[in-house]
Amino acid sequence: MKETPREIQRASAQVAGRPGLGLGALIGGGLLLLIMVIGGLGAYWSIQPTHLDVSQEALQRFDGENVTLKPGVATVSAVMGIAEALLDKPGGYLSNDVLPPGLLMDNTPHWEFGVLTELRDSVAALRNDFSRSQTQSTENRDLREAESQFNYNASSWMLPSTEAEYRRGLDALGRYMKALMSGTDRSAKFYTRADNLSAYLQVVEKRLGSYAQRLSASVGEPELTAALVLHSAPPLDQTPWYRIDDVFYEARGYSWALLHTIQALAIDFADVLGDKNAQLSLQQVLRDLQGASLPKWSPIVLNGHGYGLFPNHSLVMGSYISRANAAVLDLRVLLERG
Repeated sequence: MKETPREIQRASAQVAGRPGLGLGALIGGGLLLLIMVIGGLGAYWSIQPTHLDVSQEALQRFDGENVTLKPGVATVSAVMGIAEALLDKPGGYLSNDVLPPGLLMDNTPHWEFGVLTELRDSVAALRNDFSRSQTQSTENRDLREAESQFNYNASSWMLPSTEAEYRRGLDALGRYMKALMSGTDRSAKFYTRADNLSAYLQVVEKRLGSYAQRLSASVGEPELTAALVLHSAPPLDQTPWYRIDDVFYEARGYSWALLHTIQALAIDFADVLGDKNAQLSLQQVLRDLQGASLPKWSPIVLNGHGYGLFPNHSLVMGSYISRANAAVLDLRVLLERG
């Protein structure tokens, strides 16, 4: 049976269309695979680094369990560990990325900025307070360089990159730490005095108070916000819904970094804290900071209501931050008493 011209034309069109359909499926499959790879990497890079063992970290830097750490070494080592985690965590430093998935990620860069805020405060305290005996004393040149490097633009991609400048700051901290242990540099000192620690805690108190206020503005429910905000505080401007996760992750990053710094300071200032009977207040600070940095299993920041089905992550974080702030205030008062 002969085929009609119309049937022949239709068959020819189907044959001609097959390569096009195959190419389209190939492109679609490739795009789907690319999206899955980018999404998987983004999820992996979003995992918060594990907590550091600040005492063990300090010992490992000098290759021995029997090393006697000089005052200040634990604190400097913890600050270095925070900086290393910021640069070397999965995906590296993301705040200056110009390609996916880092370019598309929003929460981790805000977490990084919270960590960087605490890192800069700690390095400034090392330079201006912990390493100086009085206002007329000479500052340490390595700490001066470290503070300058860590205050470099946080989003520079190249010429020079942010990572390169921060690693120079790490090198400067390492030189200062080695000088503390060796005692060869007369300008490399660390003074474990109550007034030095109090000056640092005064900065921490302001940071935590600011984060508590910003988290309160993210809660969304006036009744719930009242549990976190003092009646004497000025009215809060409500955080836009698309900024709630930004505030949450920044506060979370700051809490994670501060937890390790306070743990290290507890080692270096153990005698001072004992003399002032301030151990309980310090332990309260550590408990609340640990609570603020617990794993969050929800992939998004939820903003639930009251006793509803979904939690309110800003409220939970704000509660931990507010309690830590109150404990820091108590600790500072104890240190300032004679």
